[in-house]
Amino acid sequence: MSITATESSIEAPAGTTAATADIDGGSAVRQTFLPLILDVAVPMGSYYLLKSGFGMSTMAALGWSSVVPAVRTVWGVVKERTFNGLAALILFVNVVGLLLSLVAGDPRLMLAKDSGVSSVVGIGILVSVMLGKPMMTTALKPFITKGDAVKTAAWERLLSGSERFRKFERTFSLVWGVALFGECLVRIVGAYTLPIDTMVWLGTVIMIATIALAMLFSGGLAAGPMEKMLDDELADQAR
Repeated sequence: MSITATESSIEAPAGTTAATADIDGGSAVRQTFLPLILDVAVPMGSYYLLKSGFGMSTMAALGWSSVVPAVRTVWGVVKERTFNGLAALILFVNVVGLLLSLVAGDPRLMLAKDSGVSSVVGIGILVSVMLGKPMMTTALKPFITKGDAVKTAAWERLLSGSERFRKFERTFSLVWGVALFGECLVRIVGAYTLPIDTMVWLGTVIMIATIALAMLFSGGLAAGPMEKMLDDELADQAR
C-alpha cells in the first residue's frame, strides 16, 4: 500500500500557489482517510444505526452492514489484484457476529458475544504485526503526516530505512491489539460473574476506558516518538 520515496526532498513546482498547496493537501488527506472511513466507520456506524436507530435485529443489522466491506474486499481482489486486510477483517467480524447470534439465547451469552467483536479485531491486529504489516498503520499514518506530501515522503524514507521507526510502527498496533483482546477477556469474565444489569452499562464503560488507555499508551510508546523522528528527518533534509 505504501510507495517508496526516491527523492531526498520534495519541492513545490514553480508557480505553485498556496491555494493549490491547500487543495493538494486536502486531497491527500481525503485519499488517506477514505479507506478508513469506508472499511471501518461505514460498516460499524451502519450496524449501530440499523440496530438502535431503525430497530433491526442483530442479525439483520450485521448482514446489511457487511455489504460495504464485502464489496470492498471482492473489488480489491478482482479489480485491483490486492487484498484489503482491513475490509476483510471487518467482514469477518460481522460474519462471526452473525454465527454467534444464532446460538446466543442466554442473556449472559449475549453479553459475552458482544465482547467477541473486540477479540476478533484484537487478534487480527496482533496477527498483522506478526506478518510484518501492522494494521493500525492505516489509522496512524494520516494523523502523523496530516496528508502533507513532504511528511509522507519522510515517513516512507524512515519506514524503508529505519528499523527503530518500524519498531515503533509495530508497537502502535501491538498496543491496540493487546488492549482490545484484553477488553474482551475482562468483559467475558464480567458477563459470567457480575449481575446482568450491571454489565449492561459496565460493558460500555470498559470499552471507553480501553480506547482511552490504548490511545494514551500507543501515543506515548509509539506515535509520539515516531512524530519526533519525522520532525528530525525533515530538519535534516532542510539543512
